[in-house]
Amino acid sequence: MRIAAIDQGTTSTRVLVADEDGEVAIAHAVRHQQRHVKAGWVEHSALELLANVRACIDAAGTVDAIGLDNQGESCLAWDAHTGEPLSDVIVWQDRRTEAWIDELRALDAQTLTLERAGLPLDAYFSASKFGWLLRHNERVRASLASGSLRLGTTDAWFLDRLTGQCATDITTASRTSLMNLATSEWDEELCRLFGVPVECLPPIRATVGEFGHIGATPVTAAVVDQQAALYGHGCRRTGDAKITFGTGAFALALTGSQIVRVPDDGLLPTVAWQIDDEVTYAVDGGVYDASSTIEWASRLGLFGDLSEIERFDAPPAISRELAFVPAFSGLACPHWDRSAGALWLGMTGATTRAELCQSMLEGIAMSAADVIDAMREHVGVTDRLSIDGGLARNGYFVQFLADVLERTIVTRSFHELTAYGCAALAARGLCGRDGTLPDHDSDTLLFEPRRPAAMVREWRTRFTDAVNRAKRWR
Repeated sequence: MRIAAIDQGTTSTRVLVADEDGEVAIAHAVRHQQRHVKAGWVEHSALELLANVRACIDAAGTVDAIGLDNQGESCLAWDAHTGEPLSDVIVWQDRRTEAWIDELRALDAQTLTLERAGLPLDAYFSASKFGWLLRHNERVRASLASGSLRLGTTDAWFLDRLTGQCATDITTASRTSLMNLATSEWDEELCRLFGVPVECLPPIRATVGEFGHIGATPVTAAVVDQQAALYGHGCRRTGDAKITFGTGAFALALTGSQIVRVPDDGLLPTVAWQIDDEVTYAVDGGVYDASSTIEWASRLGLFGDLSEIERFDAPPAISRELAFVPAFSGLACPHWDRSAGALWLGMTGATTRAELCQSMLEGIAMSAADVIDAMREHVGVTDRLSIDGGLARNGYFVQFLADVLERTIVTRSFHELTAYGCAALAARGLCGRDGTLPDHDSDTLLFEPRRPAAMVREWRTRFTDAVNRAKRWR
């Protein structure tokens, strides 16, 4: 059994090839352009993403099945007859619908979205992006009038063009704010709220199942990238959790068959996956800006090579009253404040570039710790927390995260857990329960907390003060 997993992320597309003997390799990876055409707007070229997915499929060679993981909330419009994109991809980070969201919130529409979708009103989710396209894109409106409009997340676009089957999976649908979390179907009231014709949306399918064929090869799984990572980490029991530090930092903890609704703490109930008829739920909390913050610092010239920010001789910056809040795209869980602004506090004329970088790493870690704190009040997150992504390779960052969370952090030498989780789900779709790939749990590295609890509390209090100053800035 040889499986290809297409990992289509915010900054790149890659393909991992895995087999039942545990052999894995990235066969191809390619970055794509991020467009920031206006302040708060983030777009991708739909055709560029599709070309990159096709290149990855070609690079994988002969395989028995294909899995596809996607960005989640990123979405677009296209023509059902020609397959032509009618818009660019509006990326999950995009904030263009904030003013409209504020209007809906003033009308108490969030009561409906929390009740039906389990999600707060936020520009993050796909629903308002679809509504924006219908309001502002003439080609989209013309296609709707002619009866040929399709609206969907990127997975549905890829599947439509590659297999001829326009479909989305339940995990992705649960991130749109248009799916009723209890029924796993598109909700007509939510669609009316955002002005989205339900007939333009793709059918919702289980995560593991039939999504058509690319050539002769079946596509047997489709899933949001964060849920793929959760599966790739080996999380299967209630309370198992992971954080993936990619463009953003996203934590998920399994809640089993229970939908956990705690909007006051900023946590989002979501679908972890559906295999056969069994739906497994999770709670989700995110930090919008993680590795994107580090990339920004690199572009700014604060450091040259990543090795420069892997260790620091000075004590933690937060202990010296230098704090950074990573809110370039606003604050997500547990604050949900898109008007927040990124900031440094505590700089002096003697502050160095290294100290600024040190404080950035600490700010990302403490933002992630805020998310886990919110989760453990309701889920009982396990004492060992598994992480992956680029920042999981930074020893200073991981140790600081262990310190501020006061729990063991687990990293692995194998970092492609998102793609591997997608491959494991695709193997399950190909062969049923017998189609399992071995868990990649070898070569683990444990980081134990080593700072006094009183010191950590002081750091966290200082960071909370900084976060409060960043709120409602825009």
